[in-house]
Amino acid sequence: MLTKLTLKQFVTELATESPAPGGGSSAALTGAQGAALVSMYCRLSLDPAKYEAAKELGKISDRARRLAFLLVEAVDRDSESFKQVLEAYRLPRKNSEAKKLRSLAISNAYIGAARVPLQTARYCLEIMELGKQALGKGNPAAITDLGVGNLLAGAALRGACYNVQINLSSIKDEVVRSELAREMEELVQRGRSLAELNRELIEKEQKV
Repeated sequence: MLTKLTLKQFVTELATESPAPGGGSSAALTGAQGAALVSMYCRLSLDPAKYEAAKELGKISDRARRLAFLLVEAVDRDSESFKQVLEAYRLPRKNSEAKKLRSLAISNAYIGAARVPLQTARYCLEIMELGKQALGKGNPAAITDLGVGNLLAGAALRGACYNVQINLSSIKDEVVRSELAREMEELVQRGRSLAELNRELIEKEQKV
């Protein structure tokens, strides 16, 4: 499991010629770091004597931490989903029936390989939404941590959607393919807008 590796081991493995881990696992890990930073910003602001929104920030922190753990799990899920694609390609094709079964297995494996990063993108959008909710309510000394969290979540969302996109053309089920593509585009658009809005607000607060 990738999540059992040390950070140095993970980066070393990522730099090899092996196709997994790749961009999908990296996007999930990046998103997890973004979520953790949002949680950090909130947890530095839990003293109700200093911060009126301490209770709200506590709830945001708890959810952000949960998202961080879910995204860490997605690091392995993304790699495993790609291995399922490779296994489908290894199925026999000695006759027409075997070829049909192999083709279907490949298509289904690509559906799985698209759904994992799509979920990563959903989580990352929520991280940015949490960051927006927390913005301006916590410790101003930690605003850069929130800013980095927002940047990482935005990059992770876009990167995850890259990995959805590349799998779509190999999915034979047109209904499933169009549904995945539609949600992917919505996530990209919403993520881009929210990431930019957060960035502007965070940088404005930094200058105050």
